Amino acid sequence: MKNLYLRIYLTVVAVLLLFALAAGWLFERNIEHEREQGRAAWSERLVAWGELAENTLPPASAPLAQQRHALLEWAERLRLPLALDAAGGRRIATSPAFERLAAEGRRVWTLPLSDGRMLLFVRPGPWRGPRPDGAAAGGRGEGPSEGWRGPERRPLEVPPPPWFLRGGGLAMALLALFVAVAAGAWPVVRRLTRELEALRRGVETFGAGELAHRVPVHGRDEVAALASSFNAAAARIEALVQSHRQLLANASHELRSPLARLKMALAMLDDASPARREALRREIETDIRELDALVEEVLLASRLDAGAQLERRDPVALLPLVVEESARFDAMAGGEDLETSGDERLLRRAVRNLLENARRYGGSEPPEVEVRRAGERLQVRVCDRGPGVPESQRERIFEPFYRLPGHAEHAGGVGLGLSLVKQIAERHGGSVHCEASEGGGSCFVISLPLRAAD
Repeated sequence: MKNLYLRIYLTVVAVLLLFALAAGWLFERNIEHEREQGRAAWSERLVAWGELAENTLPPASAPLAQQRHALLEWAERLRLPLALDAAGGRRIATSPAFERLAAEGRRVWTLPLSDGRMLLFVRPGPWRGPRPDGAAAGGRGEGPSEGWRGPERRPLEVPPPPWFLRGGGLAMALLALFVAVAAGAWPVVRRLTRELEALRRGVETFGAGELAHRVPVHGRDEVAALASSFNAAAARIEALVQSHRQLLANASHELRSPLARLKMALAMLDDASPARREALRREIETDIRELDALVEEVLLASRLDAGAQLERRDPVALLPLVVEESARFDAMAGGEDLETSGDERLLRRAVRNLLENARRYGGSEPPEVEVRRAGERLQVRVCDRGPGVPESQRERIFEPFYRLPGHAEHAGGVGLGLSLVKQIAERHGGSVHCEASEGGGSCFVISLPLRAAD
């Protein structure tokens, strides 16, 4: 069976059917047990009545008036409708309650005595089940009186259960319950699987290339949570694809300049003088280094976009790292000896990019680097004495391939350095921002979480 909603629905119906059958079987067993207990109780009571009648009533040879008086007195004491017939069937005595109930059509039960007389009584309530041996409804019973003295006789039944719990009534009640629950389960199951079908169609549409497609979210159940997770994943994938497209477009644009210069230098190389040939060779080497750096930064940016988590989480001491990188750029470094957790190679790359940016745009003075604590976090501050970054541009400079107007012509670069710093900081649970430096220039601040003490 291919349809999920049918499998779920039939499973619910099958479980419900088993429950109804088991409940009916247990109920019937319980009712039968109650019936057996009632039969035993009434058999014991009837045996006691027979013994009491044998010991209390005058013998059959006594005068009829004496027998009549004894029966009426016994019926009043027991508060039971009674009558007594002689061995020949002639009525000896009848209590008023017996006459009234017999006239109403109530069933009359007989208890034969050992001397041939019949003791008759009326018990309110209908009779169910086989009549006992020696007793008849509405007439005299036949059979030896000893049959009523054994515990195996079952003359009476307990009051029957209501009609809707009797025999076919119970089956009809269980059937009605089954139909009602089965009918109620259908819309619930169908609604659940309809949402799953909508999610499946959304996944197929998204997989066909419509990256902007999202599935509707209804309710707050697990299916709604699954749809929300799919939408979040789809948004992330769409952002990654768009980022990669933009990255490739910008990278292809940036590759054109060094490639054009290489092509021109190679064309001029054969006809150039020895001195000019040496200059062209140096330009070619510079363009190749620029291409190599661009390709490396593009690959690193792509890898950071694709990876949701860091590959390594090692303790990293920031002050020694900053001092080593600062020495390569003749920068001044200092601060507190603090540690964070992460990939040392990526953190080193982030500091190096900030130092290169400070050297390129920060003027003639060497940059200053400081490591310090800021509450529960640490900061790496790289400050320069350059012209500074306008406040309106301090967020945009971290976008891929974005450069301040006029800087590309004088300082070079492709605009990926600060973007990589931002990606590396965010992968480590931190952030980066640009602020104005005291005395002029800019400060680029990387904020990272402190490493918890072991």
